[in-house]
Amino acid sequence: MGEPPVTLPTVGTNLTDLTLKRKKVTVRELGGCMGPIWSSYFTDCSSVIFMVDSANIFQISASCIQLLSVLSAEPLHAASVLVIFNKRDLPCTMSLVEMKSLFRMDDIIASAPQPVTTLEVSARSGQGLNEVLSWLDSNTSK
Repeated sequence: MGEPPVTLPTVGTNLTDLTLKRKKVTVRELGGCMGPIWSSYFTDCSSVIFMVDSANIFQISASCIQLLSVLSAEPLHAASVLVIFNKRDLPCTMSLVEMKSLFRMDDIIASAPQPVTTLEVSARSGQGLNEVLSWLDSNTSK
């Protein structure tokens, strides 16, 4: 078994085409630093995947505020939303229960106008990737 792939934060924007079981999906990845212009991409979204770095507890409150901003955006009220707690393979991360508590995920899910799903993954090891792809296949326009 070789070294795990190096992962880097997205600084700008990336486009990726994925072929899922039932369809081809284009994923536009926008880095967190691009938060101020995210709204210019909302009208073309049928679903949103919001990635949280669960190893960076200092960024949790900012991530929660960004998530609330995304969920309250009018063009996204019909979009399905997946919140991914990433880096679950690292020993320094909080438990998923602790992360959801800090985010107040139960309150967010109860008050969001759109369906919100949460998953925990490790982009480095691939843990949870099949669940993400399955969610994406089920929650994107054909």
